[in-house]
Amino acid sequence: MSEWQDWIGREDIRRDRIDEGAVTRWLATLDRAAPSDGSVPQAYHWCLCLPDAPTAVLGGDGHPRRDDSPDSFLPPIPLPRRMWAASKVEFLAPLRPGQSATRTSRLASITEKQGGSGRLVFAEVAHETRGDDALCVRETQSIVFREAAPTGTPPAPPPGDGRFDASAWDAHRVLLPSEPLLFRYSALTFNSHRIHYDLPYATAEEGYRGLVVHGPLTATLLLDLAARHFGDNALKRFDFRGTSPAICGEDLHLALRGGGDAIELGAFASDGRQVMAASAAA
Repeated sequence: MSEWQDWIGREDIRRDRIDEGAVTRWLATLDRAAPSDGSVPQAYHWCLCLPDAPTAVLGGDGHPRRDDSPDSFLPPIPLPRRMWAASKVEFLAPLRPGQSATRTSRLASITEKQGGSGRLVFAEVAHETRGDDALCVRETQSIVFREAAPTGTPPAPPPGDGRFDASAWDAHRVLLPSEPLLFRYSALTFNSHRIHYDLPYATAEEGYRGLVVHGPLTATLLLDLAARHFGDNALKRFDFRGTSPAICGEDLHLALRGGGDAIELGAFASDGRQVMAASAAA
């Protein structure tokens, strides 16, 4: 792994414009209204300054292939499965339609670990997103690379026999992630990872029980729950960690409790299995 340290500190700068039509399509995807003050809801920054690799350079999973060229932001980590595992987000100012957007991304660290499923490599990426000249969102994203599932491994996640109990939460919403929702979110984020739309690939190649709901989509739905509960752009901090895959066509329970600087959020399957753990401060 020592040669990968040459990538530490590598930067990628992308520019965009916050298009009113694109924001309208994002709102339609989430079945929600625009904020009354004309700002952009929190979580929309994941639709800005997107990678634009040509189709010809995509790998078998739909992500851009990684190599040792100066143009490759991430090093050629030889593990085939990739996940957005977690993020720590600071919301410093609301974004608004019509603003120019700039995102500066820096590879902060690469760490190798041995987990129960085999070898794991974590890449930490620090992002700063500006609206015009103002720093609006600061985020550290954790990407994990994993080995392929061994032949004969049962589909993930395994079925459970529990039940989600909403009685201990202050706010609760049930949503059924559908194929159109996953398709629209993939389009909004220019995400061609095949686990989100290619069922044979998701099940046969990566070993999932069905199409996988995007991690940032689940995080977006939790931020939407917070906006419904506290109001738009109310959060100053939002940290999340994926704990288990959410599967398309299976009920997703979104829950929230607490307030101030001690807000807890979670996404759960109907059998009580936690899909995402999150905390926030308003």
